[in-house]
Amino acid sequence: MQRTIFSIFLFSFSNPHLLEHFCEASEFNLDGDYLIGGLFPVHYTPDPGQTRRPEAVTSCLEKPIYLRGYRGLQVMRFAIEEINNSSTLLPNITLGYHIIDHCTDTHNFPDILHLFSANGSAKVMQIFNHYHSQVISFIGAFSSTETITLAPMFMTDLIPMVSYGASSSTLSDKLVYPSFIRTTPSNKNQIELIIHIIKHFGWNWVAFIGSKSEYSENGFQVFFEMIKNTGICLGYQERLDDKTELNTTFHRIDTLQINVIILFIEELFAEKIITSSEQLNVHNKVWIASDSWSMSNHLLKLQGIKTIGTIIGVTPTVVPLPGFNEFIYQSQHRADFVHSAEDFCNQACDNCSSVSPEDVINENPTYNFPVYSAVYTIAMALHNVLQCNHSGCNYSCTVYPYMLLQEIKHLQFHLNKFFISFDKNLDPPARYSIVFWDTSNHSVKIKQIGTYSNYPVSNLTIFDTHLHWHDSGLVPFSNCSAECKPGHVRQKNGLHQCCFICVECPSNKYANHTADLYSCLKCDQYEWSEAGSTSCQKRSVEYLRFSDGYSIVLMVFASSFMLLCLGVAVLFAMHRSTPVVRSAGGSMCFLMLGCLATSATSAFFYFSELSTFSCITRVLVFVFFYTVCLSCLFVRSFQIICIFKMAAHLPKAHAWWVKYNGQWLVVAALSLLQLLLCTVWVATSPPSPKEDTSFKDQIVLQCNINDIVIAYVPVSLMLILSGLCFCFSYMGTDLPKNYNEAKAITFSMLLFCLSWAIFVTADLMSHTKYVQVVKIVVELSCLYGIMFSYFIPKSFIIVFQPAKNTQEYFQASIQSYTQTISRM
Repeated sequence: MQRTIFSIFLFSFSNPHLLEHFCEASEFNLDGDYLIGGLFPVHYTPDPGQTRRPEAVTSCLEKPIYLRGYRGLQVMRFAIEEINNSSTLLPNITLGYHIIDHCTDTHNFPDILHLFSANGSAKVMQIFNHYHSQVISFIGAFSSTETITLAPMFMTDLIPMVSYGASSSTLSDKLVYPSFIRTTPSNKNQIELIIHIIKHFGWNWVAFIGSKSEYSENGFQVFFEMIKNTGICLGYQERLDDKTELNTTFHRIDTLQINVIILFIEELFAEKIITSSEQLNVHNKVWIASDSWSMSNHLLKLQGIKTIGTIIGVTPTVVPLPGFNEFIYQSQHRADFVHSAEDFCNQACDNCSSVSPEDVINENPTYNFPVYSAVYTIAMALHNVLQCNHSGCNYSCTVYPYMLLQEIKHLQFHLNKFFISFDKNLDPPARYSIVFWDTSNHSVKIKQIGTYSNYPVSNLTIFDTHLHWHDSGLVPFSNCSAECKPGHVRQKNGLHQCCFICVECPSNKYANHTADLYSCLKCDQYEWSEAGSTSCQKRSVEYLRFSDGYSIVLMVFASSFMLLCLGVAVLFAMHRSTPVVRSAGGSMCFLMLGCLATSATSAFFYFSELSTFSCITRVLVFVFFYTVCLSCLFVRSFQIICIFKMAAHLPKAHAWWVKYNGQWLVVAALSLLQLLLCTVWVATSPPSPKEDTSFKDQIVLQCNINDIVIAYVPVSLMLILSGLCFCFSYMGTDLPKNYNEAKAITFSMLLFCLSWAIFVTADLMSHTKYVQVVKIVVELSCLYGIMFSYFIPKSFIIVFQPAKNTQEYFQASIQSYTQTISRM
């Protein structure tokens, strides 16, 4: 079998004094078929920009971050041993490993560059399918800053770099980082979950505190972009460094009344902030912890952790690793009996008891599964490249780094009941737990209160009842402004959209917070609303209906009038040769009665829904036929004056009047003139239906007069005739009683003027449908006025006083009037 040494995980020590902390009978198997290399943050440098001082080495494991890196190292060893003992995954192939402690970038570079070197010098990149190096894959580094520093060296040769902790979304850019893979979700997923949590509890006024690391900077940029159009406002943001005055930071947060603080920061900075907040009496806040410190056992033990408020954290879902605890205890047991004097750690080492198994087991388990799945990802890819199956692998196959990368892009497998896959950016599915730091008991406990995943679809679950809020026990308020009451909208007050005052929507407008938080929406023309409404109501459409009670009464009066006209016409026809009928106008009476009856039909066009035809007909019928009737009354009143007062003074004119039927000529002329005026009116600017929406809750249908000037010309003629009738009839009030139609005409014209004055007043004061009722009553009263003042008295004489309907009686009345005049 051809054996080629490949480094996949690489581990070397930047300081030999740390050797005792890492070995613990590691069994590095440097001579394995394929070597695995990795980078773990076992060592801590207070200032990453400076070279670590030697005196800091001996105390490094007193810091929590070291144990977390150390636990990750042991998870890597555990995964490799599982694979080496597997008969199905990479059968007959043993994996070894190199490990590098991330001390500082300065110390890392020599070891990393050594991976690419050949005989002590680094070669320029060759064609991918001919490129050989000491490594074909690499696991690490932990932080985003470390990863971005080292990644370019791996990207140039398409060497798969699988990170278990670097979450910066910058690394998702495959044009820049084509061979970067990670087994922990990116910041984009974490920020998305944090936004979901903020929205779930109804907050919109938050602060964001981070550091100047790539992890925090990227988290802030992603948060700032993702909160757009979510209703969440970033009231304050700060990126801390060693010179930041935390008392100033907390003072500004309190001044702005921000009660929710997103602490997207590394664990050591988080410890500093929590300690300072307790010292500065910053209490009753909600802290949203990022995955870097949300599961920190060290911070749980801080003295002021119970007084700072409520801590809600997000963390990648912790997956148990069956057999891991036993593996740690076995490693410790073997280390107690194995010793070596070698300076370089291989199969055994001295003084390997600095860290107890309990310390390792109880350390933050957040990144256990990412490390574990990173090992299996590379192993599965290598398994596929070597075309392994139940019978073995193709040992003659030459493995190039790009081959593993191609396989990783398409990998899909289950690991500990979890589905492992990668999207187009080589990011894994997001699986998070939402945790709560329960401070209600003597010791602080971390409890899971929810879950979130985005595969295969987004799914968020939060158990609110498991939360015990600080202070009152209610969900803390963290909004720049209280939500507006129903029927009110926001009016911006300040720079942030979350800061506003509430304004009540006026009538005929409504507030719909779903559609628009800042504007009152206008109701449709067929709708209405009270001030402060959240919806509109349908307006009632008002018009005169045939079924209304007052409509029925009016139609009865109009029909009765028409029947009355018919009855009088029949009576006059039966007595057309009698003096009473002849004195009333003779055949002209039938024209007057016909016009009155036709005018009454206009009332029927006021009922039911409006149309252009009904608007024209209701006005035109009354105006024209009532004008014809007025012209007849005008002629009658004028003729009476001529006979009794002007015949003696103007005998020729009187003779001409009688000879040529002057009364009919005048009636015909006036009727034709009115017909012409009405035709011009209808042709140029006819009345049309109109919806009056000026009412609060109604739409009143009425006829609109489009051109008042043209419309009032026919009406003016009608008014002129009524005025002339009144004048002439008033001049003849002293005529003989039997011929005295003047009094009847005077009364009917006074009633006409009074009725229309009432209508005009009502029309100016109101525009309801009842104004149309007033108009119908006015029209009928004008018609009934002529009927009862002019025709009914004569009908009464014909029926009940026939003695007064004789020629002798009329002659006697005339002689009596003549004698009276001559004595004057």
